[in-house]
Amino acid sequence: MQKIRDLPRSLRPREKLITYGKESLTNSELLSIIFGVGTKNQDVGELAEKVFPSYSPLMHGIHLPANELASQLHIPLSHACKICAMFELGKRYYKQKEEGYIFSGDDVFNRLKYMYKYKKEHLIGIYLNSRNKIIHEEIISIGTVDASLISPKEVFEPAILYHAVSLILCHNHPSGESDPSKEDIVTTREIALACRIMHIRFLDHIIIGKKTFSSLKNEISFPS
Repeated sequence: MQKIRDLPRSLRPREKLITYGKESLTNSELLSIIFGVGTKNQDVGELAEKVFPSYSPLMHGIHLPANELASQLHIPLSHACKICAMFELGKRYYKQKEEGYIFSGDDVFNRLKYMYKYKKEHLIGIYLNSRNKIIHEEIISIGTVDASLISPKEVFEPAILYHAVSLILCHNHPSGESDPSKEDIVTTREIALACRIMHIRFLDHIIIGKKTFSSLKNEISFPS
């Protein structure tokens, strides 16, 4: 294997990640970025390549203490610590997702993307605690083919009942397009203003299309 330092700069893992995105890197290239440096006898790329052919032992060893992982993979303890930290972060992230945490529009879309199949607009409220964990979710209203009926009372009743700290609204467009309408923007601003009065954080309003979604948080300025 050609050493990383001998590669053209544009082909080095870190530069590839910046230019082409993380998806363009192999497993060993990603690991070489995490390692940062190699050892006295091995380039960081060579070290990463040595670890990933042992992918199964690596996966089986993620519950081991760092010193045992270093011994099994024949890598420096500092690098074993980085692997342990990497897997622990991943485990915590996916545990949160499994337990119903929302941290982004992508999380909402992945949870509710099935809504694109509905022939009428459905408005769903997602109510969260201070840690962004879902404490309640319900259909607030079902509209016609081209309009959703949003009642502030129906939006805020569950928030009060379940002591929600924040809320997210989500509705589908039966057309399959996710671009917000003028009515969507006006209504979202009204709800955001009401949330400020109610001392409830309005995190976002997600519009579900067939394969995409729009986040109105990115489209308009919510009242602060």
